[in-house]
This record gives sequence, structure tokens and C-alpha cells, in this order.
Amino acid sequence: MEPREVQLARQPGAFLLLSAQHLLAMFGATILVPVLTGLNPAVALLTAGLGTLLFHALTGGRVPVFLGSSFAFIPAIIAVRERFGLPYATGGIVVAGFVYVLVAGLAAYFGPDRIRRLVPGEVAGPIIVVIGLTLTPVAWEMARGHWAIAGITIAAIAAVLAWGRGILRALPVMVGLGVGYLAAWGFGRLDTTPVAAAPWLHFPDLMAPAFRWEAILMVAPMAFITCIEHIGDITANGAVVGQNFLRFPGLHRTLLGDGLATSLAGLLGGPANTTYAENTGVLALTRVYNPKILRGAAVGAIALSFLGKLAAVLQSIPEPVLGGTSLVLFGMIAGIGARTFGQARRSLRSFVIGGTVLALGLAPAVSDALGTANPIALRLWGEFTLEGLSLAALAGILLNLCWPGGGEPEPSPAVGEASTA
Repeated sequence: MEPREVQLARQPGAFLLLSAQHLLAMFGATILVPVLTGLNPAVALLTAGLGTLLFHALTGGRVPVFLGSSFAFIPAIIAVRERFGLPYATGGIVVAGFVYVLVAGLAAYFGPDRIRRLVPGEVAGPIIVVIGLTLTPVAWEMARGHWAIAGITIAAIAAVLAWGRGILRALPVMVGLGVGYLAAWGFGRLDTTPVAAAPWLHFPDLMAPAFRWEAILMVAPMAFITCIEHIGDITANGAVVGQNFLRFPGLHRTLLGDGLATSLAGLLGGPANTTYAENTGVLALTRVYNPKILRGAAVGAIALSFLGKLAAVLQSIPEPVLGGTSLVLFGMIAGIGARTFGQARRSLRSFVIGGTVLALGLAPAVSDALGTANPIALRLWGEFTLEGLSLAALAGILLNLCWPGGGEPEPSPAVGEASTA
């Protein structure tokens, strides 16, 4: 008997719904980055879709990943925009993509096993937890605008997971967003004015990049940090699917796909791309892992960049609805990280390393909650500072290597092939 995910992907209606669910999951965060930085949201959707298809082409279509706008580059983009202008920021993004390519070459040379030893379960697990928990405040801020709407959205997702059957059970996010949308309408919190004013068709306003060394040095080094995040995200994705994607199709291929997708985005005037926790959360919720569904979502993102009316409908989804949905998805990511840590070798070494990663990674969020400046940050040069996830990942890797017995291989799941049927 064929796996359930293959059966669903072969049903046109189910395929479209599952793809749309992934598209909706990434939509809010992907357009939020250009909104905050001044880049064009339509171009961000276009480059997210094109970048995802490029990633799948370079990884053999085996990794169920969607690439969306990277939050890590926001401070650098804003700083370059204020000093030199947005075209120079996108020029830095182009070069940042080639930093990924450099790291991919190192991964290909040293092999996935050595790279994996840098980030074992006791390091990767807490990193994944930090990814989920540090994204949670963003969801919280969106949800707090109307907790009743957010709560109804969460309840709808939970109800589908608990009692849904057939195709309905594979669409918890879609149902949650739909129910939340109706709830927002009932509470009078739905504004459809932009939908009526939006054109049916429009061409994304592309922007050519510009280059100067000062801007490049402000933006490109962030790629070294996001490469570490990439390892955590791919590890999380593999943990959900039950595959070792660091070995097959290989970390060098996933890094290459992410890097070239980022350079492509910069060339077209979009934000840097990155693997998306939201879509990994959808995979964990639905347990439907077919990569073709993610490629369907990528085509949908490209279509949205040209369909002004449909994009306006999605943009009209109220923040409390997106916030409630994101709280569930980000919580799932944190849970996956806890499971990854629990499956690692448990010893004093593991708890010291894991605790350090959590403490450093969550320090900025705790500081924000207390209204104080983050006391745990390492300034390297200019505006380039290591803190939060980047500092936590670096500390975890160094502790693992320096601790006696660090860097030794640990048991890993058998490597299979993700379904692409």
C-alpha cells in the first residue's frame, strides 16, 4: 500500500489544499520582512517561490522545505538602507548567498559526518528549541490584539487534530485560518477595503542591486550566522520527517540551494531567503511530507506575486488569526527540539551544553520581557554583534568540541529517501 502522503499528493484537490496550507503558513512572516525593511512584499513572494524551486532542483527534490524571507538580515538591511539605500542592501544579500556557497564547499570537502559532529543532538536540540521559543513573542504580539479571535483559531486547529478524519485531518492550519477569518468578521475586526481596491493583475516592482564594500561588510557576514541556523532548521526538518538530510541529499547541497536562492533574491530586489520554521511546523502537524506539496506552495507564492486581488485577500487576514496559528506552529518547533535533545546521549556534558545554549539563546527574549538591555552579547566589529541564537549556536559548537569526548559520532537514524512520488 502506498504511503498516505503519496496518496494525498496524487489527488488534485488534496494537493492544492495541502500546498495552499503551506503557502498560508509562510505568508505572514515572508511579507513582514519587506514591510519592516522597505522592500517590496510582492518581490519577496516572487523570490521565495523561485528560491524554493531552485532549492528543490539543487537537492534532487527530496527535502520538504520552503524558503521564505530571513528575519536575521533585518537589522543589517535597515542599517544599509539608512546609510546607502536599499539597492546596496540587496547587493549585500547577493554576496551573502555566495558565503553560503563557500560554506557548502567546506561541507562537501569535510563530509556530513564531521559537520554533524559539530552540531550533535545536545547542541542541535536546544538550538531548535531556541528557534521556536524566540519566534513565539512575534506570534504573541500578533495574537494579543484580540485574544478571543486567536483562541478560536487555536481551538479550531486543535479540534481538527483531535477529531479530524481523512483530508480534513491534514489541513489543521487551513481550517484554523478559515475559522479565525470568520471569527474576525463576526467580531468586526475584518477589513476588506484593500481587497476591493487591489488590481487583479500586477507585475512585481523588481530592483537591481548595487554594490559597495561598506554595505557588503554590513550584510554578508550575517550569512555565517544563518548557516548555523540552516543546520538547525534542516536537522529539525529531518527530525520531523524521519530522514537524515545532512547526509542525503547532503548538507553541502542544502547549503548550496539556500545560498543560490538568497543570491537570486538579492538580484531581483528581495530579502535573503531561509528555511522556514512555520512550514516545518505544518509538516509536524499534518505528517504529510511529500516535497511536491512544498513545490506547489512555491508556485502559489509566485502566482500571488502577480495576482494583486488574491494577495490582498491573504493580506487581509487579521493579525490575531495569524498569531494564534503561529503560536501552535512555533510551539511544535520547540517540542521537536526538546525531542531531539531527549534522543541525544544524556550525560552531565549534554545538560551543561544544552543549558548553555538555552541560556544564551533566550537571553534577548528575557531581556526584552524585563525591559532591560541584553547583557549577553559579543560585538565583533561595527554593527556586527553575536547574540541570541547566533551566540548560542557558536557557544554550543565550541563547548562540544572542547569537552573531552566532543566531536565523536553519535547514533543517528537510518538514512532513507524522502518520497517524491
